[in-house]
Amino acid sequence: MGLRLLSGAIGLCIVLPVLWFGGVGVAVLVAVVVALAMDEWALMMTRDMPAAATRTRLTLVPLGLALHVAVTHVAPTLAGPLVAVVVMIGLTVPMFAEADVARAGTQAVRGVAGLVYAPLLVAPLVALRGREDGIWMVLYLFAATWLGDTGAYFAGRAFGRTPLFARVSPKKTVEGAVGGLAASAIGGVIFAKVGNLPFGVIECVLLTMLLDVLGVVGDLAESLVKRTWDVKDSGWVMPGHGGILDRIDSLCFTTPVLWLWLELR
Repeated sequence: MGLRLLSGAIGLCIVLPVLWFGGVGVAVLVAVVVALAMDEWALMMTRDMPAAATRTRLTLVPLGLALHVAVTHVAPTLAGPLVAVVVMIGLTVPMFAEADVARAGTQAVRGVAGLVYAPLLVAPLVALRGREDGIWMVLYLFAATWLGDTGAYFAGRAFGRTPLFARVSPKKTVEGAVGGLAASAIGGVIFAKVGNLPFGVIECVLLTMLLDVLGVVGDLAESLVKRTWDVKDSGWVMPGHGGILDRIDSLCFTTPVLWLWLELR
């Protein structure tokens, strides 16, 4: 518990100032997160194929960064073709580098899934911060996502009895999910109002609850991947939190939906 709180506090001390000042620092911060996430993904996906670990890391990290840069900083007319080229490389490298056909196919599918995951799903975070109300919108996103995660953690430890989705994540409980939903709704509304964001109270409550539910689904999705590959923690970067992927799994599902909500409202 103490290690989890300490590493979380250190992470916030690094992330919040960068987000507050904005600019190129945000792009660099998100790119670093993407690189670390891709490195964790490469290590997880080759857990049963250790001989391929180094080659996979050297392939997926730059490809993930290239894909992320393509969708965040390149003109739309070029972004699509660049994404296609990156996916093509991700599919073909294992075919030529791995002699065993079954392992090559497994690596190709796992690698492309990783390229679509963190590099694309967290990409809208850069655009969100670039808005006029960007700092408050990002703080609202974090509140709606991570307060729910934190609330679920503590509520689950205190009151958890009923399994939520035992075959994927045995420790998650219905009581924890309810506690997370309440914490997310309260924190999200506070941040939305303090930051004068363009949400009415009802819209804000509904959106915040939607983001919390999506955060839980995102957490379960990463748990499914880890359970499939027999991995407990995705990495070591954030002790007590499991790793970068374990910390951003919920954010990967909430960020694009918030951006889409703002674009369509």
